[in-house]
Amino acid sequence: MANIELRSYTFLDSLQPQLAAHVATTCKGFFPVPGVASLFIEIAPGMPIHGLLEDALKATRAQPATIVVERAYGMLEVHHEDKGEVLEAGNVILDKLGVKETDRLKPRMVSNQVLRSIEPMHAMIIDKIRFGSMIEPGQSLLIMETQPAAYIMMAANEAEKAANVSLVEVRPFGAFGRLYMCGNEADIDEAAKAATAAIEGMDGVTK
Repeated sequence: MANIELRSYTFLDSLQPQLAAHVATTCKGFFPVPGVASLFIEIAPGMPIHGLLEDALKATRAQPATIVVERAYGMLEVHHEDKGEVLEAGNVILDKLGVKETDRLKPRMVSNQVLRSIEPMHAMIIDKIRFGSMIEPGQSLLIMETQPAAYIMMAANEAEKAANVSLVEVRPFGAFGRLYMCGNEADIDEAAKAATAAIEGMDGVTK
């Protein structure tokens, strides 16, 4: 498909429990359970994402949790307990676009900060806008942003694997992906380290 940019191709071989629960809470499609393989694909412009999802569903048993269509960007997620089904769905989409996985944009870390011993009123504001766990006053808060947006799911998944942290909010669409996680200081530092390494370790085209 001409003039369609593969912005992100994010394959998660095992969706972690908190991230799976967050997707299930916010999605309008078929919710995933922990341990399934999951694939997030983001393109520009947004509208052709519907045709790509249709092709993937016709060719595989993968199930869609969500699709987001904006004028600039489109994002979809598919998952299945059989990793091969998810990888095949990805191959179908790549073939349709006429690209390889390595033609995706290389992720860029836009923001990476840790707020230590967060103030009570700040915690309350964040708790009002989250779909995940609540942050308690005195905990440390990791805030991370990526571009393109869908790569933030890789950061969230690897952070959850690495440390005993709580997922507060994750937004994998739009101009930037955004992640909020909370926990004690040592665990948040470990989570931030794992998330950063995951993003920096992904290949792609620099733009």
